[in-house]
Amino acid sequence: MARRPTVADVAREAGVSVATVDRVLNGRERVRESTARAVYEAAQRIGYHAAALIGSRIQPTLPAMRFGFVLHKEKQAFYQNFSAEIDRAVRGAQGLRGEAEIAFATSQAPSDFAALMRGMKGRVQAVAATAVTHHEVTEAVEELQAAGIPVFALLNDFAQGVRQNYVGLNNLKVGRIAASMLATAVHRPGKIAVFVGGYRWHGHELRETGFRSYFREAAPQFTVLDSLVNLETRQLTYEATLDLVARHPDLRGIYCAGGGMEGAIAALREARKPGDVALVVNELTPESRAALLDGFVVLVISTPLERLCRDLVGLMSAAVSSGMSDMPGQYFLQPDLYLPESV
Repeated sequence: MARRPTVADVAREAGVSVATVDRVLNGRERVRESTARAVYEAAQRIGYHAAALIGSRIQPTLPAMRFGFVLHKEKQAFYQNFSAEIDRAVRGAQGLRGEAEIAFATSQAPSDFAALMRGMKGRVQAVAATAVTHHEVTEAVEELQAAGIPVFALLNDFAQGVRQNYVGLNNLKVGRIAASMLATAVHRPGKIAVFVGGYRWHGHELRETGFRSYFREAAPQFTVLDSLVNLETRQLTYEATLDLVARHPDLRGIYCAGGGMEGAIAALREARKPGDVALVVNELTPESRAALLDGFVVLVISTPLERLCRDLVGLMSAAVSSGMSDMPGQYFLQPDLYLPESV
């Protein structure tokens, strides 16, 4: 039977004395907030039986904040992971008692995103969303911010000049990374295809711009075909990829700038051998990981969700505590890059 963690174990994990843990546990004397928080987190990590009691001792001294999040594609692995990381980051945020309200848009229609964002008015103190770029969304952002609720754009930038911050990857750079990998992985001149989710995803447009600019500058021996809109759906991407490989025997590479990569992977598995067409996709999921290992995908460009969520919650809490900034900004994170040999 495993030994039950003790006060001494908590002290060792937190890097404090046993007396300090005792003071936090029993509320005998005032302990600095950062120290008490470290003791609480250590108790949680090692499974100390009185962790909840320690939490109850320190929580009342912290300000309560409720944050709202609007995501989409609820059934996709990436957004399920995103939701879980948001909840974890909010609950683990230092200096506050955080609570997350997460809603999923049932479609990519601007009205769906705008309605969900407006619906959080009066219930949350800040909002972050993965919404499309559209005037309906911008109007919702203006209304929320006029009510004192800061709004953050996630992954795709919207309401530029109005929202507080864009938080995500530098999408222009992401497109250039994808192009650089394809130009390196493909050793024969030929055609390159690119899928975008739609014309309302500003991030996809930036990725496409970076992608094409790299080929113009560094790999002119390749011909980049007209972009294909796949609405981020598996079936459309699958059918379009089969059509591409049938019409272009010299197709050398494909970049999925948004969602729908599962369709491209399935089509290449059906129509080509591993390595015949190099594929670059975004986000590490069970499907993209398997395709990396099988040789159909040469690179996955992934959003560091844990870092993004942790930093996002910090930005949101700062905006609530200190007030909204008059100078909207961009907060870029470095992408995680996965090669076949790194998974």
